[in-house]
Amino acid sequence: MNKVFIVALPFLLLGCSLLQPSMQKTFENSVENAPYDAIIVPGVPYNGSGWSTTMKMRVHWSKYLYERNIAKNIIYSGGAVYTNYYECKVMRLYALGLGIPDSVIFLDTIAEHSLENLYYGYLESKNYNFSKIALATDIFQAKNVRKFINKHELPISIIPAVFDSLMTLDRFEPAINPESAISSMFISIEDRENLIQRLKGTLGQQINWNIEDVRKKKFQNRFRRQGRLIE
Repeated sequence: MNKVFIVALPFLLLGCSLLQPSMQKTFENSVENAPYDAIIVPGVPYNGSGWSTTMKMRVHWSKYLYERNIAKNIIYSGGAVYTNYYECKVMRLYALGLGIPDSVIFLDTIAEHSLENLYYGYLESKNYNFSKIALATDIFQAKNVRKFINKHELPISIIPAVFDSLMTLDRFEPAINPESAISSMFISIEDRENLIQRLKGTLGQQINWNIEDVRKKKFQNRFRRQGRLIE
């Protein structure tokens, strides 16, 4: 069974039954349009003792896409949010342990929520003039983020980790030294923000937008009133 990547059996089975058909089609369409200049991989909290099954799946999925020339570069996204480890830096260490070259790895250390992973990862891609971008993540997050992409007309595709492909992934777990991923100025988001603020972050309501990325006038006006538009 060392070729079977089991994230969590009930989780996967539920995902297959409810989301798999539409996500399989999304995956196929995205692969047809490959290669991508970069994929954005959202972070997962790390507690210092080992990677979670979700982080493991996302890093292995990024390796799968890179090795098959579906993605030329990888942007790991995630700050030090709930623990003092930068999520993106931990993922980079695991990616290096899996054999992904450091030269194709880029980091977004700002994002603290899923929709921020998407947008701030996208901003990171523009810093390197990557023009063809995709989000690579699990099918549950992919489905939720797709609504946000469509709403704001962002030029970002989605490559969901579908079950048939997950079954081919190797479960190899490299050992890492996570000390280089520690934030020296860490304050937990639970101490910095109340529940309402964190909910707003989850909904993407704390993103600071560059005006060139806001295609609809109504959103430009809204974000300007809220002080979230960079002009």
